Amino acid sequence: MTVGSDPLLQVRDLDVEYGSGRGILAPSRRAVRVLSGFNLTVGRGETLGIVGESGCGKSTLAHAIARFVPACGGEILFEGRDVLGFDKSAMRAYREAMQLVFQNPMSSLNPHMKVRSIVAEPLSTHTGLDRASRMARVRTLLQETGLPETFMDRHPHELSGGQAQRVVLARALALNPKLLLLDEPTSALDVSVQAQILNLLMRLQADHALTYVVISHSLAVVEHISDRIAVLYLGEVVEEGTRASVFREPRHPYTQALFAATPVPDPSRRKKRASLSGTVPSPADPPPGCRFHTRCPHAMARCRREKPAPHQVAEGHWAACHLLDDDQQTGRTAP
Repeated sequence: MTVGSDPLLQVRDLDVEYGSGRGILAPSRRAVRVLSGFNLTVGRGETLGIVGESGCGKSTLAHAIARFVPACGGEILFEGRDVLGFDKSAMRAYREAMQLVFQNPMSSLNPHMKVRSIVAEPLSTHTGLDRASRMARVRTLLQETGLPETFMDRHPHELSGGQAQRVVLARALALNPKLLLLDEPTSALDVSVQAQILNLLMRLQADHALTYVVISHSLAVVEHISDRIAVLYLGEVVEEGTRASVFREPRHPYTQALFAATPVPDPSRRKKRASLSGTVPSPADPPPGCRFHTRCPHAMARCRREKPAPHQVAEGHWAACHLLDDDQQTGRTAP
C-alpha cells in the first residue's frame, strides 16, 4: 500500500459529505458521507488511475484534492504539507502546482473568449509577464498540445471536442504544474480522438515530469495510461495495485465483475460475466461490514458484520475482501 519513497500526494482518513442542512421538502435531510476515512498515495511522476461506477466518489475525490469541495475531516498532504490548512497565500501557490482538468472541455471554456485569452488567463493572474511574453508562452503551449498558432484567434464554438481538450490541457500547463487531476479526460470525445489525447497526455507527462491522477469509468483508458490502479466502490478503495498485476489477476469480486462486464471485440474471447445481484446502495445509508456484500455472489455472514481488512496479494497489490483472509490460511485462490 506504499508508493516508493517520494510521495507527491497523500490522502489520509479523508471525509467528505454533501447535503447537510434543511430544505422545504426535506426539513430533516441528513448529510451524505461520500468519502469516509479515505486513504490514497500518489508517487511523484507516476500515473494513478481511479476507476469505479458512477456515484462511487471518484469526482468528489478530485474536487476535494483541488479544494473545490470542503472536507469535514482528514488530511490532504501535497509535498508533505496539509492542503486543508493552507492560508490564502499557500493556496495561491497550490493552485499553480495542481491543476484540475474537467470532464467536459467545452463547459470549462469561456465561450466569449478567444483561445489566446483562455490559455493566457493563468499567466495574467499568477505571473508578472508582459503581454508579448504571455503570447509567446501561449504559442509554445499550443504547439506542445498539437495546435497551430492560427488557433489563437478561434472561439470555443469553432473547436472540435479534441481541439477543445487540447486547449484545456494547454491552459492547465501554463504555470508548469506538478500534479494534474484528470476527471474523465476522454469521455466527452469521439472514440477516434480518445487514443490521440491519451498519447498526448503520456508525451506531456514525459516532457514536463508531471504526476497524474486519472479518473475514469473506462478500464481501457486506465489500462492504457496508468502505472497503478485504484478501484473504488461506495467511497472506498477495494483494490489497488500495479496495472499489470490488477489486470492480470483482479482479486476483489467487484473488480472481477467490472472486468467481466467490459465488452470484448473478439467473439472467440467472450468472458463469463460475474453475477451481480441487487442495486448500488445509497451513500446516505451504506451497508455495514463490507459495503459490497449486498451485491457480491460470494457474500458470507461475516461480510455483513465486519469490514474487511486489506490483504497483500502480490507485490504492490492489495485487496480488501474476507475471501482473501480465508485463502491466505488455506492456500486457495479466490474466485
